[in-house]
Amino acid sequence: MSERRWALGTLVVAGVAFIVVAAVSMPWHPVPGGTPPAVSAGDVFTPAQIARANSFRDLARYLAWASLAVSLAVAIVLGFTPLGARMVGLLRGWWWVRVLQAVLVLAVIGQLATLPFAIIGHHRAVEFGLSTQAWGPWTIDLLKNLLLEVVVSTLLLLVVMGCARRWTRAWPAVAGGILAVLVMIGSFVYPVLVEPAFNNFKSLPDGPLRTEIMRIADEEGVHLDDVLVADASRRTTTLNAYVSGFGSTRRVVLFDNVINDLPRPQILAIVAHELAHARHNDVLVGSVLGALGAAAGIGLLGLVLPWIRRREGALRDPTVVPLVLALVAIGSLLSSPINNGLSRLVETRADVDALQTTRDPHAFIDMQKQLALHALSNEPPAWSQFWFGSHPTTLSRIAIAEQLGRRMGVPVDGSS
Repeated sequence: MSERRWALGTLVVAGVAFIVVAAVSMPWHPVPGGTPPAVSAGDVFTPAQIARANSFRDLARYLAWASLAVSLAVAIVLGFTPLGARMVGLLRGWWWVRVLQAVLVLAVIGQLATLPFAIIGHHRAVEFGLSTQAWGPWTIDLLKNLLLEVVVSTLLLLVVMGCARRWTRAWPAVAGGILAVLVMIGSFVYPVLVEPAFNNFKSLPDGPLRTEIMRIADEEGVHLDDVLVADASRRTTTLNAYVSGFGSTRRVVLFDNVINDLPRPQILAIVAHELAHARHNDVLVGSVLGALGAAAGIGLLGLVLPWIRRREGALRDPTVVPLVLALVAIGSLLSSPINNGLSRLVETRADVDALQTTRDPHAFIDMQKQLALHALSNEPPAWSQFWFGSHPTTLSRIAIAEQLGRRMGVPVDGSS
């Protein structure tokens, strides 16, 4: 078969598999009785709280959009004009050394282009009390993220280009399969290789809280060896918890400021939400979908790249690196509504499970209010929530809690 047919076959097989896995595993109707309309912000927060959140979040959102636009524009200019290819053409060494150098140069250029937005964002986060991080540690974290981006992008390109150089026609299928495996491996090792670079973790001490968490884990049918606490307060005042990894690397993590700032019923509401993710193997399912999406993306790359370059075999030349990275950036942006739409379904199911497990909608609503107040969150524009929102909005989550509370015989409203 020709390279084009291999690419088309990879795209179709991976795409169909993605649809099948999503159709089977996603909770398409996660809320009993249907998802209710969001409550009014004025019924939950005071005018002063709403004004403060708007003062911070509205400009922060514009800064994020502007940073994304500049990043995308830089990638497109370097990828779709001769500028990027000429820049890479100046590099010397074996082909894989030139790929590494190209990724590093392009990543630094992209970082510098968006650095003003990051600096302004951090300054405002400190000013509004969301960040506790001095400029030195903030810069170190910025460099760590840059290094992680370079490593991941280089690995992706080396696999794809190495396959294209070895299997001139079948490379889309081979590279797609390898990248799918690497996505699964990456998700498995991320908690033990990457997360410790940004936070220190310790076990939640024995006591009533740990006992209650273990009891909820038993009720949800989740085997839990440990609950970890991250020292996030040295970086932020926002509240968060998460579950990452799968199998032997699965971990439930609470920010230390969750432990310090919230009463026990609200902490248990957060934990029940995270344990619901573990119960449904959401990280594993998300990893499988990510792996299939990566394989489909390689198939699409194999179709698009020869059309843009007007020739086959373009991937064997390191000067194509800027174009590939630009196509990845565009593809990531265009696929965001699908990825985030599925994420919102999963997060809604975890909310419902948490409410049904704890049977305490009051604590759940109070917890959501505290998360929003600590993060100075407000309601995003509908189009932004559709495109970029990975979680339901606070007001939507409170409306769901009120509805489930009524179904459980525990009347509650968001202002309580």
